[in-house]
Amino acid sequence: MEPTRNYNIIYEGNEYKTVMLNIYSTEEFEKEYTYTGDDLGAVWSKEKTAFRVWAPTADAVKVNLYEEGTEGTDDLMEQLSMTADINGTWVAEKEGDLNGTYYTYLVEINGEKHEACDPYARTTGVNGKRAMVIDLSSTNPKGWEDDTDPHAGMTYNDAVIYELHVRDLSSDASSGITNTGKFLGLTETGTTTESGIPTGLDHMKDLGITHLHLLPVYDYGSVDETALDKPQFNWGYDPVNYNVPEGSYSTDPYHGEVRVEEMKQMVKTLHDNDISVVMDVVYNHVYDASKFNFNVIVPGYFSRVDEDGNYSNGSECGNDTASERSMVKKYIVDSVKYWADEYHVDGFRFDLVGLIDTETINEIVEEVHKNHPNVIFYGEGWTMDTTLTKEGYKLATQKNSTETPEFAYFNDTIRDALKGNIFDTSEAGFVSGASGLEETIEQCFMGLAQDWCTTPAQSVNYASCHDNMTLLDRISRSTPNASREDHIKMNNLSAAICITSEGIPFMQAGEEMLRTKPKSDGGFDENSYASPDSVNSLKWDTLDDKQYQDVYNYYKGLIAFRKEHAALRLTNAEDVKEHVKPVDGLDGNVVAFQIDGGVNGEVSNGMFVIFNANNADVKIALPKGAWDVCINGETAGTEILETVTEGKVTVPPISAMVFVKNDAAVLCVRKK
Repeated sequence: MEPTRNYNIIYEGNEYKTVMLNIYSTEEFEKEYTYTGDDLGAVWSKEKTAFRVWAPTADAVKVNLYEEGTEGTDDLMEQLSMTADINGTWVAEKEGDLNGTYYTYLVEINGEKHEACDPYARTTGVNGKRAMVIDLSSTNPKGWEDDTDPHAGMTYNDAVIYELHVRDLSSDASSGITNTGKFLGLTETGTTTESGIPTGLDHMKDLGITHLHLLPVYDYGSVDETALDKPQFNWGYDPVNYNVPEGSYSTDPYHGEVRVEEMKQMVKTLHDNDISVVMDVVYNHVYDASKFNFNVIVPGYFSRVDEDGNYSNGSECGNDTASERSMVKKYIVDSVKYWADEYHVDGFRFDLVGLIDTETINEIVEEVHKNHPNVIFYGEGWTMDTTLTKEGYKLATQKNSTETPEFAYFNDTIRDALKGNIFDTSEAGFVSGASGLEETIEQCFMGLAQDWCTTPAQSVNYASCHDNMTLLDRISRSTPNASREDHIKMNNLSAAICITSEGIPFMQAGEEMLRTKPKSDGGFDENSYASPDSVNSLKWDTLDDKQYQDVYNYYKGLIAFRKEHAALRLTNAEDVKEHVKPVDGLDGNVVAFQIDGGVNGEVSNGMFVIFNANNADVKIALPKGAWDVCINGETAGTEILETVTEGKVTVPPISAMVFVKNDAAVLCVRKK
C-alpha cells in the first residue's frame, strides 16, 4: 500500500473509501517531497516556455495548451506530456514564443483525471479557469524600472493607512470618475463633484494618507467576470488564484495581460502621487477547498482536515489553510514575494492571520525584507479554533505577538473602548459616554494595549474598517437620543484619539466624511460584503455640505499634526514609557497626557493632550509655561489656534485639545 494513495476497502459487502491525508504532514513525506526551486509555474522566454508543477501523488500529468482563456471553449491546440522530476514535481517544455497562450494541467490520480488552473499562474483568462503564459516585462508601464515606494525609510509608526474597496471609490455617480469600479479609476486625477470638490485620488492625496490599503485585488470567485453588465458586488475574501489580479477590476477580463497591465498602472500612479500601496491578502482559506487548484492537483494537501477527513473551519468560510505544511508555506511565501517583486506592493494586510503559523509569517517577512525592507505587514490576530496537522506550531495571534516582532496586529481593544463592544451594537464606548474606560484608553494611547501588546510598532489603532458598522453608524446605534451635532463630535473625538495615539493609525475610507451604510428598513448595514453600490459607494457629493467638509478638514488636520510630531510615532515601549506620561487625578471620562519634547526627532519642547468624553466642560490644569493650541473640538492642524498660559484650561464637551509648548522656535506654524 502506497501512503500517498487513496483506497477503497470492501468489508462484508460494504465499500469504504479511505483518505490518506495525514501522511502529508509526516516528516518522511515533507523530506521527500519538499521542492525548494523558484521555477514553479510557467517560466516564459521568447525561445521557449518551461512548465513545472508540484504533484507528488499524481500518476501522470499533462499540459493542455489553449488558444483562448474561456473555460469550455473547444480550442485545445496541443497536449504536452510532463515528466516526473525531483521532489514530486513534473516538468515539460515547449519551444517557441507562447506569450498569450492559455494552459491548464490535466492530472491523473488513482485512475481519475482532473483539470486545474496552475496554482502559480501569473494571470488567467476570464473567471480564472485557465492560466496564461505571459511576458511580464511587456506589461510594465513607462518608468516602471524606476518606480519605488514613496515612503521608503519610514517606520511602521510613520504610516497612516486608509482602507478602500476598489469599486467603492468610483461607483457613485458623484465621483466624476470614468473607469467605474476599475483599477484605472484610481489613476484618474482632476475628478470632482459637480460643485468642484476633489474626489478619488486627488481626495486621498489631499487628505495626507501615506498608505492605501486595498481590499482584495487578487482573483476572487464571487463576482462573475462574464457578466459585468449586471449589478455585482463582493469584498473579495474568497480566493481563487492568489497570484492573479481580479479580472472584474480590469477593462477586459478575457485577455490575461490586461489585468496585469492595469494593476501596475494603478500602483505606479499611486506611487507618483506619494501614496504607498497595501494589499489585503487572504491566505487563511479559499473560496471552495474541493475545487481550489492546489487541492485538485494534490488532493487535500492545501487545507487542514480533522481525524474524520472534514475540513477544519476556524475561518467560518468552510476551510482553513494548512500553512504548517512545507509546500503550503512555500506557496504563501512565494506568493507574497511575487506581489512585492512584480507589482511593487508596499505592504500586506493578512486576513485572519491567527489561522497562519508564526514560522510562515516570520519567513514571509524575512524573505520580502531582503529586497524590500520598507514593506509593512499587519493583520487580524484573533484567536480562532483550527485543527493543526502538525504539533509544535504556534499561530500568529495577538497573544503570540512577541513571536512575530516585525508583524503588527489590529488593536480591537482600542476599537471596542472607543465605540463599544463589537458584539453588542447598543453598547456605548468612551467617546459615546461609557464610563470606566479611562485606563484602557490610556494604555491604547501609549500603544501598549493590556494583555497582548508590548510595543507600539505592533498596534494598528482603528475605530472602523470594512467589517461591521461604519464609525458614525455605530455611534448612532448606541446613542439614539444624542443629537446629530453630538454624533459628529463623538466621531471626531474618536479620530483624534486614533490618529494621535502611539502606534499605527488606520481608518476606513469615508470615515473622514461621515460614511454611513443605511438599509431600506431604517437600520444600518453591518455586513455589506455583497450589498449593492447604493450601500457601499462613497457619496462624494456629501462633501458639498459644510458639515461634511468640516469633518474632512478635521481628519486632514489630525494627519498633518501627526506627521509633524515624531513624539506621536515612537517605535518602542521604552521610549513611550519614558516620554509619554498619563495625567492623574482627572474627572471621570477624561484622559490626558504630557509628552516630552526632544525625543527621536520631535520638533517641539513638549505636548499636552486632553480627551474629554463628557457632555459638559471640564477644567484641566496645564503645566507651567505658555502653550499653543493646535487641535480643539472643531479644528485640527499645525497652525496655532490660540496661545494659553499656565493655569486651568476649559475643554468643551466631547472634544480633544492638543497643546504644543510655546518657546522661541516656531513649532506649530504650517510649513510653506
